Amino acid sequence: MALWQQLAQVAIALQAIRGGQSGTAALAAVRSDLRPGVQSLLFQVLRQAGRAETLRRHMAPRTPPPAADALLCTALALCWDPLQSPYEPFTLVNQTVEAAKHDPATRAQASFINGCLRRFLREREALVAATDGEPLARWNHPRWWIDRLRKDHPSTWEQILAANNAHAPMTLRVNKQKTTVGQYLIDLNAIDIGAKAVGGSGLVLERPVPVQTLPGFAQGWVSVQDAAAQRAADLLLEGLDLAQPLRVLDACAAPGGKTAHLLEHAGTDAPLEVTALEIDPVRASRITETLDRLGLRAQVVVADAALPDTWWPQHCGGVLFDAILLDAPCTASGIVRRHPDVRWLRRESDIAQLAAIQARLLKALWPLVRAGGRLLYCTCSVFRAEGEQQVQTFLAHNTDAVLLPSPGHLIPAVRDSRTHVPDNPASDHDGFFYALLQKSAP
Repeated sequence: MALWQQLAQVAIALQAIRGGQSGTAALAAVRSDLRPGVQSLLFQVLRQAGRAETLRRHMAPRTPPPAADALLCTALALCWDPLQSPYEPFTLVNQTVEAAKHDPATRAQASFINGCLRRFLREREALVAATDGEPLARWNHPRWWIDRLRKDHPSTWEQILAANNAHAPMTLRVNKQKTTVGQYLIDLNAIDIGAKAVGGSGLVLERPVPVQTLPGFAQGWVSVQDAAAQRAADLLLEGLDLAQPLRVLDACAAPGGKTAHLLEHAGTDAPLEVTALEIDPVRASRITETLDRLGLRAQVVVADAALPDTWWPQHCGGVLFDAILLDAPCTASGIVRRHPDVRWLRRESDIAQLAAIQARLLKALWPLVRAGGRLLYCTCSVFRAEGEQQVQTFLAHNTDAVLLPSPGHLIPAVRDSRTHVPDNPASDHDGFFYALLQKSAP
């Protein structure tokens, strides 16, 4: 595929994201054999979209038509920093103009795009310097997002933003029912894949690889799961007597990674009865696919966790749970490095709306925990309204809830933009929040 064709596809995806479509949906429209290359370029564009938009405004204060603006910003995002550019700047400019000429939606603006980009090449240093002081260009996040992080995390907000603009690692979870972390390191080394152990079951690869090349992936030896997400099973089950029958609910369970880890953690001989709940039928099918690959079994129920009367008596016999995992819907502000479109899709008002959903889920599920049982509340968010503040409000209204030692907000580590090596490998994970709540006896 010619570069101009790839750039055209990236610009179409960028325009779709600006229009409110997710990056996943935008990429799904790209031909499957071209998708990996387009995705790589699109992710780089999304990580530099703030700088690109600011540069465009300096050169053309009047916003061009959407298709032309998306194509122009695509080129600026890819070539503004020669050290990070995937192609020579002049090549990118020529191919962008070629893309403009071929698309009826941008053909009339081809000369305008060419003029802006030629000017940028001539005045690059001055234009970049002129935009360095603007937060949108410096951090490549909306201004409201930056302000929120500065308020929520006054000592680490810059670290979070820098981490969001870096590449996420490929982290594996070893299925200890089928192999060990040590043995799997040997298996990876045998095919020249470097990795380091993290946590109790995790391995961070030195470079991403297709899952099909991983030893035993089809047989369920390993799964892809971020190190922060891997902490859920350990936190929920730690200290429980796994030799005794335990009833566990994984609410909002799709795609099933945490459900599977709960079963792996407990072991094949543990009498663990897990119900995996998911409101979306399509996403619920992914839970079953995940468990089938790993050779695990759980009761998968399609229902709304916030409406227990519609599923709890029928599927769970109205029996209280020993433990509940609530991985609540959230802004996904902690996984921006994996999904760089999130920052451009979210609106500040989404935080309050999602916090209300989280509170409703907590209120609905807490009565289903037996006395002495526990609920692990988690979100892949770094916003305190979805984490610490949510839990503090819950504790104030539920005197039978006790907060056990919990990680709280997990802040992602900064990775070098060129070597992709984290400054602190121990915290090379997504942004997350965990609170372990125990129900006291009446």
